[in-house]
Amino acid sequence: MPEVTENPVAQSPAALAAPHPNPSTERADSVPAGTLEFGLHTFGDVTHSADGQPLSHPEVLRNVVAEGVLADQSGVDVIGIGEHHRPDYTVSSPEMVLSAIAGQTEHIKLISAVTVLSSDDPVRVYQRFATLDAVSNGRAEVSLGRGSFIESFPLFGYDLQDYETLYEEKLDLFSHLRTERPVTWQGNTRSALQRQSVFPTTAHEFGLPTWVAVGGTPTSVVRAATYGMGLELAIIGGAPERFRPFAELYRREIASRGFEPRRVALHSHGFVAATDEEAAERYYPHWEASMRKIGAERGWPAPSPAQFRQEIAHGALHLGSPETVARKVAASVRALDAGRFGMKYGNGSLPHEFMLDSIELYGSKVKPLVLDMLAGS
Repeated sequence: MPEVTENPVAQSPAALAAPHPNPSTERADSVPAGTLEFGLHTFGDVTHSADGQPLSHPEVLRNVVAEGVLADQSGVDVIGIGEHHRPDYTVSSPEMVLSAIAGQTEHIKLISAVTVLSSDDPVRVYQRFATLDAVSNGRAEVSLGRGSFIESFPLFGYDLQDYETLYEEKLDLFSHLRTERPVTWQGNTRSALQRQSVFPTTAHEFGLPTWVAVGGTPTSVVRAATYGMGLELAIIGGAPERFRPFAELYRREIASRGFEPRRVALHSHGFVAATDEEAAERYYPHWEASMRKIGAERGWPAPSPAQFRQEIAHGALHLGSPETVARKVAASVRALDAGRFGMKYGNGSLPHEFMLDSIELYGSKVKPLVLDMLAGS
């Protein structure tokens, strides 16, 4: 869920159009301080069968739903589904997949990971997730971002030259929609609203629970705090503790604006197997192929076994046995004082069967181990 590097925020016409909700009435985080939630994230990567053949998009989507159901059964707190518009990912509509998972689960929270707000309409996004919230009995959340790919811009008729303005204005409009009161708003990227009500509303006192997913720039962090939304840090490379200044900046900015404290969530890649050796053996070929493909598009150097080992030992890859992964998750949570950890459990063509094993171990083994480690620290 990383972002493209951005420029400092400019004061947009939308930001001047109507007052923001009174911070003193904004939604405080619904999870008590000190509580840690465990999430699993997927983009619906096109996976391979046991004999190495790519599965069709419909097969993968059905498997993603099964993975979400297993996550709920395994005690995982949150399932996150990410939006992409590329042939190597199957999910273009996270809320549709989340609705399918909602119909077969009872407890797990349902969040996008992320929704690409820049190339969507904030009103429709709010309506879709408010609908998901209703049918899931209040379990829906939305994480808003720009994504790390740009295919959705030409697909939906947006100009990349408007990259900054699109996101700034649409996030501003979304913040007003969360009040679930008549909205008056004006900007440059869509038609104005004049005391327009949007339905359905939710049963949440302060509207749909909303996070802003950022790749680690101060401007993005401040923007999340400005609207009183949760901060979700996408840490896909390097040591998680390097992101602590961003978490601290967010908390300072939240406090300076009069909001009640919000939690920080982190998102990183990971994979669990019975042993460290088995985890590496299962994961590496698919990681290497995925990194090589994306690297070729972006001009990165070819991945190597040494880079893989470095990311496991000192970087953002939470991979290994339940004990190894639990130690690293606990360290990452401590480093950021995070209230939610989300692990992207799939990578490229990694087979569905391997992911099912990882999901079950994450919920049944990693989660209790981490809680014990943190309780004893």
